[in-house]
Amino acid sequence: MSAENTQHKQTACNRDCPDVCGIVAAVEDGRVVRLQGDPQHPVTKGFLCHRTSRFLQRQYDPERLTSPLIRRGSDFEPISWGEAFDTIADRMLRIRDESGGAAILHYRCGGSLGIVKHVTDYFFERFGPVTIKSGDICSGAGEAAQMEDFGDGDCSDLFDVLNSKTIVLWGKNPYVGQVHLLPILKEAKRNGARLVLIDPVYHRTAGLSDLYLQPRPGGDMALALGVAQVFFERGWHDPAAASYCNHFDDFRSLAFSRSLAEWAGLADVGVDEVQSFAEAYADGPSSILAGWGMQRRGKGAAAIRSIDALGAISGNMGVSGGGVSFYFKRRGAFDLSFARGEAVAPRTIPESLLGPGILEATAPPIRMVWVTAANPVAMLPESQTVQQALKSRELTVVVDSFLTDTARCAHIVLPTTTMLEEDDLVGSYGHHWLAEVRPVVSPPAGVKSDYEISRELARRVGLDDEFSCNVETWKRRLLGNVANKGASLDDLRRGPVRNPLAGQIIFEDRKFPTPTGRVNLIRHVDPEPPQPPPDRPLLLMALSTEKSQGSQWVHGALDGPAVATVHPDSAAGFGEGDLARVQSEIGELTVRLQFDSRQRRDVLLMPKGGHFRDGRCANALVSAAQTDSGGGAVYYDTPVRLLPAGK
Repeated sequence: MSAENTQHKQTACNRDCPDVCGIVAAVEDGRVVRLQGDPQHPVTKGFLCHRTSRFLQRQYDPERLTSPLIRRGSDFEPISWGEAFDTIADRMLRIRDESGGAAILHYRCGGSLGIVKHVTDYFFERFGPVTIKSGDICSGAGEAAQMEDFGDGDCSDLFDVLNSKTIVLWGKNPYVGQVHLLPILKEAKRNGARLVLIDPVYHRTAGLSDLYLQPRPGGDMALALGVAQVFFERGWHDPAAASYCNHFDDFRSLAFSRSLAEWAGLADVGVDEVQSFAEAYADGPSSILAGWGMQRRGKGAAAIRSIDALGAISGNMGVSGGGVSFYFKRRGAFDLSFARGEAVAPRTIPESLLGPGILEATAPPIRMVWVTAANPVAMLPESQTVQQALKSRELTVVVDSFLTDTARCAHIVLPTTTMLEEDDLVGSYGHHWLAEVRPVVSPPAGVKSDYEISRELARRVGLDDEFSCNVETWKRRLLGNVANKGASLDDLRRGPVRNPLAGQIIFEDRKFPTPTGRVNLIRHVDPEPPQPPPDRPLLLMALSTEKSQGSQWVHGALDGPAVATVHPDSAAGFGEGDLARVQSEIGELTVRLQFDSRQRRDVLLMPKGGHFRDGRCANALVSAAQTDSGGGAVYYDTPVRLLPAGK
């Protein structure tokens, strides 16, 4: 095919990643042949991550679903869309009439970050309302912490770190989790900024950093309080901090409640390391870019609150080059007022407890589950329990492009569009730019979008009038808050637009949207890190990988046992490449061992998002539990041990 016949079409990535890249798709004869980063996007700047660069392998995977499926015994058979819709609608109406909307659960997660997906939420709200999830497995603890501390969970502009003298990556690996941050960090270093990495896991970012601390898992709170003590002792805190911080004296007392040596011991770093970090952070303005791993522990919210307090008392809040950046409000520009969510739901089930919650629900029991943009069997704790819960309902419907672990639990599977076929809008949790997701090719015959599915069902359950409009109408409605501020749909069709509601410096002039207008400093903590029992001395950490987006792996990438990485001293009696069993209190997996002497001796690392059906899912070992606030999942407090394979 000649270059003259190649069309270049713009769209945006809607998968679960903070970068939300602009994409230029090369299309020939209705088929995408190449994906490139949009050179005009201010963050993407012409390059894509490894995962999205390889997305065409997933787009054209021969195992992609192109017909609705229904379970007949232990197998699936294709059915028509008409039969699928009629079967689902009849059952939904009967369950609602007999047991009320609470007997139906709609579960949606981050398999797609498209904002139009909220219309599916609205459909189930209008049909019921039905049972929905509460909390957030990904960022719940951190968001709750910052809402408590600052009254808001947004960040200063992404590029404001170029005004920092010290940049702290606290539990953050941009090489895997936010690759478009790397050029900004490298530019900041060229301009003279100092880069500090704090992470119990050794990764490539350590080579980019001027100072690297490797605390024990869960030692972040103790480290933050130790640094705060150094600030108070040396007079490095902001003299005016008490004027804009509630509980200033209480936090100071907390910082001095243990000696510096005790704080360092709890964090398992040297006193000299705490002091070196404090000296670097004192040379500000200093920004902290907090990753999401540390708040996926039982005391995750307290860890983020301790870091927030350090940012506040040091004078780094509300100033250019400062701040504690955890989450950009990706929905902040959009008008989502049509869906009221928990305010009208008859019942909620904590997301991190979804499997047990479905099984234990009574008055009424959960009779039907609908899953949108999610693979909870692979991505939630207690995979086995989630699988059992979904398989044992009267009707489980999963909307997906593949027979995922979750889809295999369904009674009916509905094939849906990929990001290259979507018609949607996106914001980002890593920057403030908005974009339109445009279909660059048509979906295969037999595939429908989530909105088309909702609209067809609405016709059958008496909601046709509310869901008869097209997607463009919904897009314009969603952009109603910013359309007259330079971010209308027409504006987005000319290219990405920065959210006009987001300021350049959050909490500028130290004005905080809390009830008192001041920061709420944390006062009471239990700083003890998790202590694995002697018979399970390793803490399991399933980490994101450059090879997959959640559980969305490229076809053929999951051959053989999962790889588990440990320090060689943590695997006495085993050799590099040996098979072993990783055992927790609730399950075990067979893995192939990989040694890395740069890792701590108390961690075992696995890839995130492994498939449960292949025995590669780390979440099969993780018990369902909630974080101290925000309804997050406690992924990283699971103690495990290594045992010989086959015994």
